[in-house]
Amino acid sequence: MRPLTLVTLFASLLAGFCANAQTPTPAKHSICTDVAHQQKFWHDPADMAGMDAQFVERVKYMTGEFVKTATAVDARLSYLRKEITSKDLDGCDLLFIHIPSATYTPGEVSAISKHIASGGSLFLVMDQDMWSTLEQVNVNDLVRPFGVQFGGESPDPLAGGHTKAGLITDKRLKISYHGARTVSGGTPFCFNDRSDAYPFGTFTEVKDGGRIIVMGDGMVSLYMTSWEGVQDYQCQEFMQDVFRWLLR
Repeated sequence: MRPLTLVTLFASLLAGFCANAQTPTPAKHSICTDVAHQQKFWHDPADMAGMDAQFVERVKYMTGEFVKTATAVDARLSYLRKEITSKDLDGCDLLFIHIPSATYTPGEVSAISKHIASGGSLFLVMDQDMWSTLEQVNVNDLVRPFGVQFGGESPDPLAGGHTKAGLITDKRLKISYHGARTVSGGTPFCFNDRSDAYPFGTFTEVKDGGRIIVMGDGMVSLYMTSWEGVQDYQCQEFMQDVFRWLLR
């Protein structure tokens, strides 16, 4: 065998360096998205054969924005497509549930409660009755043990919302809102633009480190940056701030 020349040796070392440089570093956190309970908007875009083309494109847009959010907080995204078990949540740092319309079984309620009580996080979103009612889906069973619950529809259906600067967002953010379900318990931080009387977003930290954010309007978490002539709702900023706190 001929000895390596300097050029060959350099090329070999460079190839090895490039191969190592291209190996992605595993994300620190895991975000699990529930798509098993007849979610009204969120789906796995790879599993939407036969659905309306415009709806598929919308989900692809939302998923692209969600991936940006996940990347910003050093997290990877996965989907829960069947009944949720404790095993499913073992490697899950944050469970994302967005406007489901099917009931959670007692086993699922127990698994999600254990996830939160043992230090996991939950981001739970509902909206007005036109999308999903509290009679259809027992979401309050998931959060009531931790002092938070959804109420009826907000008396203020007009467009426009904001956050208050504090633990979740370090400055006031302009967020999309158009009608909502009220939430109670925890610390309110999302409000419509006319009144603080009917908060639609609240957060709480439970014993042993579990964290919960409950939202009564789904628009900001659908990355709806434009609505009724307003073009600059800060959805990406909001979602990154929320996920950073939940994954801290």
